[in-house]
Amino acid sequence: MITALYLAHLNPVTNAHVEIISDLKKEADIVKVMPVVFRDGDKEINSKSFPFNFEIRKKMLLSVFGDSIQITDDYAFFAPFKKYMPPLLAPKSWKLRKQILRGVQGDFFSYTGDKAEGYMLKIYRLNPKVGERKSLSAASVKEKLYDAALGKESSWKEYVPESIAKIIEEEWETVERFSNSEDLTTRVVGMKFPKEGWSKNSSK
Repeated sequence: MITALYLAHLNPVTNAHVEIISDLKKEADIVKVMPVVFRDGDKEINSKSFPFNFEIRKKMLLSVFGDSIQITDDYAFFAPFKKYMPPLLAPKSWKLRKQILRGVQGDFFSYTGDKAEGYMLKIYRLNPKVGERKSLSAASVKEKLYDAALGKESSWKEYVPESIAKIIEEEWETVERFSNSEDLTTRVVGMKFPKEGWSKNSSK
């Protein structure tokens, strides 16, 4: 029994993500997809970089794959996020590894298209396979969504499956809300975190 772990932002789910997950299904018996989640107590923190919450991203994945993959929120960071740093030395970062491997039995590997992330996954003994980075990132698609919300010409629908385009249109208020906002994220050790919740005490 081989399990593939796919840890990613998936914000939004794009054609490239669908291609990666479809390939993983050919390589593994179980594909466990984990969209990253940032929480402050029971509240999920969303921002311009992370506009769609976990439930919406899960809905996007289900619209394409149904129950042929497992979708969990085990890749979750809890405020204050700085307690996960520095990697390897912070006990919370090892607790995150346990969360990610919850319910995983037998052999497993993780997938990333990012070499730096692959290095981190290797340090955490998550057996990474590093694939080729896709030419169009979710960040690029997100910018195209924001362009459309601001009335600019945009071809965003070309880069997401039709079922996901419908979900995005249903959640267009979210796109509009973040389209003109400041990007309140911080990058630490190559990873993006919301500024909200970085150093504040958790509400729980």
